[in-house]
Amino acid sequence: MKRNRVLTLLVVALCTIPAFGQRLSPVYSDMPSIPAGPFSPDYESLKNYKCPDWYQDAKFGIWAHWGPQGVPMQGDWYARNMYVEGHRNYKYHLETYGHLAEFGFKDVIGLWKAEKFNPDYLIGLYKAAGAKYFVSMACHHDNFDLWDSKYHRWNAVEMGPKKDIVGMWQAATLKHGLKFGISEHMAVVYKWYSVSHGSDKEGRYAGLPYDGAKFENFDLYGPTPEKVWQPGGELWSEDNIPDHWKKEWYMRMRDIIDNYKPDYVYSDYGNVPFRRDVGWKFLAAYYNDNIARNGGNLECVYTGKGDTERVYTRDYENSRSNDIQPEPWQMDKCIMNFYYDVNLKPIPVIDVVTMLIDVVSKNGNLLLSIPQKPDGTLDAATEKLLGDMAGWMNVNEEAIFSSRPFKIYGETGSQTPIPNRRGTISYTSEDIRFTVKNDTLYVFTLGVPQKEVRIKSLSTNSPYYKGKVEKVELLGYAGKLSWKSDKSGMTIQIPEMKELDMTAVFRITGLKELQWDGMIYADMAGQYTLGAVTAKRMGAHYDVIPERDIVHTANWSSPVGYISWDMNVTRPGMYEVLVKGNAVGRRSTGIAVETDDKTIMASFPPTSGSEKYQTISIGKIKLSEKGKVKLKLRAIDPATWNTFDFVSVVLKPTK
Repeated sequence: MKRNRVLTLLVVALCTIPAFGQRLSPVYSDMPSIPAGPFSPDYESLKNYKCPDWYQDAKFGIWAHWGPQGVPMQGDWYARNMYVEGHRNYKYHLETYGHLAEFGFKDVIGLWKAEKFNPDYLIGLYKAAGAKYFVSMACHHDNFDLWDSKYHRWNAVEMGPKKDIVGMWQAATLKHGLKFGISEHMAVVYKWYSVSHGSDKEGRYAGLPYDGAKFENFDLYGPTPEKVWQPGGELWSEDNIPDHWKKEWYMRMRDIIDNYKPDYVYSDYGNVPFRRDVGWKFLAAYYNDNIARNGGNLECVYTGKGDTERVYTRDYENSRSNDIQPEPWQMDKCIMNFYYDVNLKPIPVIDVVTMLIDVVSKNGNLLLSIPQKPDGTLDAATEKLLGDMAGWMNVNEEAIFSSRPFKIYGETGSQTPIPNRRGTISYTSEDIRFTVKNDTLYVFTLGVPQKEVRIKSLSTNSPYYKGKVEKVELLGYAGKLSWKSDKSGMTIQIPEMKELDMTAVFRITGLKELQWDGMIYADMAGQYTLGAVTAKRMGAHYDVIPERDIVHTANWSSPVGYISWDMNVTRPGMYEVLVKGNAVGRRSTGIAVETDDKTIMASFPPTSGSEKYQTISIGKIKLSEKGKVKLKLRAIDPATWNTFDFVSVVLKPTK
């Protein structure tokens, strides 16, 4: 095996030199075939992917963002930032380990021993905290494989801890009855490591090449690039990526899925890496292999961060949806920094709990990253957070797992949550969220209420359900509650609660037809908000992005097709139509809003730049009958269509 790896490395090294790489055939010409099955490596086939039920039931997973970058205990992206002159990681490395010409990241790898790594103990903690699936890092941007890698000598079995980290995680995960997953971040390596080929611009080491510039290290750091790529769009672009790197990504990914059979795979990328070259081949192989092993049923999950030509479950890093998503989705979030940072403390457990509730109420899952110290242990604050999560789950887990969304996700208190926010959100007991299981409604307060809870959506004339409330219970409390409902809402009298309770969770029975049916319901004031995340794409081609406090479409540049929503009209009448968006460029965009028997057309004026949104009234529309009404948004004419970053259509009751 080792002899084969040496031969492979020699071929890789020769082909990574530009003069050789331009003349030779791709590094791997013997790519394994795609297992037989219903999926082929093209969009038309892969778009038929459906997320399995186990994932939608699971709701909560834990992720080990762990590897040699954790050795310095200075946070995420250390293996890149240590080569950025002036960066705090560069300064730390110089003071701690010496100059990068002699002691680079390849040498940091040798310091990683994982000597106290006990996956059985850790998975036990994660399961108690509520996790239904666990995700192991497989390879980060540092290009170090955490499994017994067939195609890459820089791996945890041959170097560093000399342990099959992925295999050890897998064994413990399956022992505890959880679903097992892996995350990969290697696609961007080719550009991410470009800084390692440079040298200091100033000081006593000016001009002395870093260790990444040495030929013998190219299989870790990549070949000498033509330029240094900076973080941003260009770093993540597929431009200037050679075929040999795409093929290496494919072979290593096939290696791990063929040998470890993960239930879940996450790619840290905008979409499936190199999708038209090798990415869709990988995905077809992963899906077909899983189907063959599960009696003809697809039981695996692949998550990625892109939304254009999406053929998997969507992930939002550090951000979330602002409404119920029609399909299952995921938010991934770390409790501190994505690699252990000795300078940081975990976020408060209340922020984890309320984040989970908010995400689940909108049909999502939360994947929580738990950084480990380099020896494999957790710090005391992290263990306490997990213990507190376990305590909350012991009381309230029935309202989370295997639940589905209510007709609306909840009620917002005094603060409007920001979807794209790396920090946490401060909620109060006035912020309400809902979940449903069959004919049981669960109501969460995202804070500890005192004396009483008022829920406007549960009024006696509420459009969100049928039936009559028979019983109201507070999870974890054995006594009876006093409550009443009227046209203004439901008021529940509650016993004294403590800060450690974090939330109040009520179980309400007697109601029927609770689960979200894909239609958009008016709020209690009668107003409809039709947003980007709930829109059905009927031939329209774009991405959906949470950006600061706005969730909007991006790159909707073609007038082909339209988007639509199914509305549940309970109050027929006249509505003013307000459209929020951004007509990118210097000219107006012609838009039309229509129902079955009415069309409103308007010219949406241009804005002075990106991320500058405006709301315009485009007229009035009459909704004559109760029940399901389809509303469409489309281009008036291809000649008048400009790139349109759409946010929402609001229908406001009027005379």
